[in-house]
Amino acid sequence: MADVLKIENLHVHVEGKPILRGVNLKLVRGETHALMGPNGSGKSTLGLAIMGHPKYEVVEGAITLNGEDLLERSPDERARSGVFMAFQRPVAIPGVKMADFLRHAATNVRNPDRKEGAELMPMRDFRRELKARMSELKMDVEFARRYVNDGFSGGEMKRAEILQLAMLQPKFAILDETDSGLDADAVRLASESIAEIGGKEMGLLIITHHDKLLEHNPPEFTHVMLGGRIVETGSRELADELHNLGYDRIRATYPDDEVENRTLLDKEKAGV
Repeated sequence: MADVLKIENLHVHVEGKPILRGVNLKLVRGETHALMGPNGSGKSTLGLAIMGHPKYEVVEGAITLNGEDLLERSPDERARSGVFMAFQRPVAIPGVKMADFLRHAATNVRNPDRKEGAELMPMRDFRRELKARMSELKMDVEFARRYVNDGFSGGEMKRAEILQLAMLQPKFAILDETDSGLDADAVRLASESIAEIGGKEMGLLIITHHDKLLEHNPPEFTHVMLGGRIVETGSRELADELHNLGYDRIRATYPDDEVENRTLLDKEKAGV
């Protein structure tokens, strides 16, 4: 039976302010889902809530992985269970080399019961796999010797996130605007890389405003978020419509949610 990540009636507050207002979503491993919507609609909030960011308070609803409650697990436990998120704005970790970071992360994901201080995956095996993955992604091996995201360009940060995805091989991956800040060639490479890495081995939730990242990752389902709710779900054709025509039809169809979306966007601009 395929792995299932399920979100039911999810309500999330940030600093006491309601952001998500009853999100329902079911991801099956092997499926690709696109999540689209105007700025401030709650797309990134959904991803961060799934991963357990402490700033995002779940006040109602459930998040389960194969029927087991993820809300009871810490962020690192969620990652060990097979859930991954590529961040829109990755943080820098000065002093920690990419290779060291990836060796620890890959070991912990592949051996979820590992205790601190226990042996890491053999260095020889790790180096062989890392070199192979970097070659597939057309990355210079020197990249692995740099500190995590420290001094990276926007494009380098996104490529680092994709490298993590390749090494960790999660059950489910949430990609939060992995295409933002990239030029056309870089987006095309990212799209191809995600398709090669994921294939039918992962469940993908691709958060995006555009269609280029979906070129090699056509979604079986496209979800539209507005005002903290998923208001419409369709196929790849819905993603094409939104890319080509924007959200005017969505806003007109769901006017109450559009009012709520403007409220959320005002909060986002105010730094809430």
